[in-house]
Amino acid sequence: MRLNKFLAHAGVSSRRGADQLIQQGRVQVNGQTVYTMGIQIDPEKDVVACDGKRVQAATGSPTTLLLNKPAGYLSTRSDPQGRRTIYDLLPLRYHPLHPVGRLDLDSEGLMLLSNDGDLTYRLTQASHHHQKEYWVQIKGWAPEPALRKLRKGVEIESGLARAQVKRLAKIPAEQRFWLQRQPMLHTSWLIFVLEEGRKRQIRSMCRVIDLEIRRLVRVRIASLHIGDMRPGEWRPLSKRQLRAVEAIKSGKP
Repeated sequence: MRLNKFLAHAGVSSRRGADQLIQQGRVQVNGQTVYTMGIQIDPEKDVVACDGKRVQAATGSPTTLLLNKPAGYLSTRSDPQGRRTIYDLLPLRYHPLHPVGRLDLDSEGLMLLSNDGDLTYRLTQASHHHQKEYWVQIKGWAPEPALRKLRKGVEIESGLARAQVKRLAKIPAEQRFWLQRQPMLHTSWLIFVLEEGRKRQIRSMCRVIDLEIRRLVRVRIASLHIGDMRPGEWRPLSKRQLRAVEAIKSGKP
């Protein structure tokens, strides 16, 4: 088994994160630090450690949680400044799970936490083209020419960025909790659907065409939807969602 796959299956990180750990010299095999990408190991014979702690091979079925991240929480395990993180919302038994894609401090909505390396790999590699859907509350009303620009593509720092964009006419009844805060006058909602995940992409795109974002909420990752989970709530996958995860891992849309 490739070393990065072993680390991902054990819940240490995603495969991409495991590659970074190896490059940084933080992984040892049989007491020797390794730097070689793609190294093969035998999980039944070789002893693997990360940062000096032995990594146990994964046993049983992988675990994946859905979390509705509130604004003001970091998508990291800890913060030197002592700010709140998503792990403050979870029982200790789930702290070994790693985020499958992140949201910035001010963004809200659906996150996955998992020790399933195959799922992480499928959802974090842009080449697999899994959609992510966001509801974006903006100040005022976006004119149609501005929406056409977003669909066609605008230049941001990382290059040309485009999205499927349309107006959100009405928030479904089971998700009206998004409107329970103090009402914001003179705002409207847009739907953004992305097949790529560049850092702060939607915020950068809106800045280019002078749209002021008030709230940014991710509601869907591939076929997994946030449903009626309120901010701060989390739950294990349902049977239907487990089937959806298996379809994602097998490469189905």
